[in-house]
Amino acid sequence: VFSAILGMGPGFVMIYIVTKAKTMAELKHAYLIRNRLHNFVMIGGTLLLLSGVTMGVIRPYLFQMGWYVTSLVLFIIALAFGPVILSPRSKPIKILLKSHPDDKIPEEYYSLAGKLFFFERIENMIFLIIIVLMVLKPF
Repeated sequence: VFSAILGMGPGFVMIYIVTKAKTMAELKHAYLIRNRLHNFVMIGGTLLLLSGVTMGVIRPYLFQMGWYVTSLVLFIIALAFGPVILSPRSKPIKILLKSHPDDKIPEEYYSLAGKLFFFERIENMIFLIIIVLMVLKPF
């Protein structure tokens, strides 16, 4: 549970960091910070998955526990969000950040970011459910 919070915790603030930007310069800096946090989430998430599967190998009865199997399935779904859902929605934002000439944030950004953040919030909910399953072990 502790490693889940440390590994996934920074992911819960990634939306908040960029929503406070008022200018393109601030937005670019916020995305730089966001990308650095994403590296921690990726490393933490990988270690979390490896440690979780290792626990299952050491104690095979875990694969018969509903909370454990559900957590693993949800984690794999959340991992698939990156390349399948989030990456295609973040690429236009990256292009916009590189190519926009002035310091005013264009309206197009808000539309693109809204679509991206919608799916990021879903992913955050999946991670919250996983943490709850790990703590409560309800079934």
